[in-house]
Amino acid sequence: MKIKEYTPEYRAEWNDFVLKSNNGTVFAHQSFFDYHPPERFIHKHLMFYYCGKLVALFPAAEAERTGGNFLVSHPGASFGGLILKSRTGTQEAILAVKSLIDYAKTGGYEGLEMTCPPWIYYRFPENYVDFAMFLAGAIHRKRELTAIVPLMNKLDENLAFYKPTARTSMRKAIKAGVEIMMSDNYKAFYEILEQSLNMRHGVAPTHTIEELHRLEKLMPDKVTLFGAYYKGKMVAGTLLFKCNPRTILAFYISQDYEHQKLRPLNLLFTEVFRWGIKGRFKWLDFGTYTLDNVPNLGLARFKESLGAKGIFRDTLSLPFGGSEAK
Repeated sequence: MKIKEYTPEYRAEWNDFVLKSNNGTVFAHQSFFDYHPPERFIHKHLMFYYCGKLVALFPAAEAERTGGNFLVSHPGASFGGLILKSRTGTQEAILAVKSLIDYAKTGGYEGLEMTCPPWIYYRFPENYVDFAMFLAGAIHRKRELTAIVPLMNKLDENLAFYKPTARTSMRKAIKAGVEIMMSDNYKAFYEILEQSLNMRHGVAPTHTIEELHRLEKLMPDKVTLFGAYYKGKMVAGTLLFKCNPRTILAFYISQDYEHQKLRPLNLLFTEVFRWGIKGRFKWLDFGTYTLDNVPNLGLARFKESLGAKGIFRDTLSLPFGGSEAK
């Protein structure tokens, strides 16, 4: 197996492989990486060839970890890992991981780290890469829980999994006159998002509003904003990524807490479920509700009230010198 470093001349080949792969998502597409300022990351995207054919990708960058400079699945993406073709078997996955480790060691890196997509993003769920990493001595740097909702054949089937409090809140929003619609008002959404994150966590959004606009322009068919409106004003919203034909990710969720009593988020996600079912998606990923393995139980209760269950989003770390990753 041979590894080639990505350059722009391979853009079409790279993106075509992501679309046809077993576990490729929007976060592995080169258009996604285009929104980052050039100085933010030292990109190290890798392409794996076996018997002359492209068989895997590793969207990656350099990053400092305890123990030194690591080669990591791209830190600008929610997850990545090795992107494999659908028919990859155990032997080929082990060979790909071994080749990646050899490449990283030869390149002078002190370790390797990757966050693989959760199994809902796969055409055919498997854990070949995780297994190969553990064979090589990898450890879990962290195991976060992300909340997932299966999108059924009909909305009524999803509503059957709502807790009574969630159904009551949905009806309350309808009665109050809350309306749900797709929106391009990123400014109103971002103001709510900033206020919400600052109030609850004392942090700013991961992206600037300029970056959200750039993402929407680079991938207009992959980014969708839904807003909940009350008397013509946006009071809640969610920014969604169509990650692949199977799964939608709610990347940002926010609400104006002055209007919290209207319960706009319950109605908002009911309409998102309806939209996802119509688009023939299989899963909605509500996003993580743990941070460094500490659960936000209030957020967990909200997501679980709409039928969500938690599954792992794992980050594997393989230090080469025996030191532990941070």
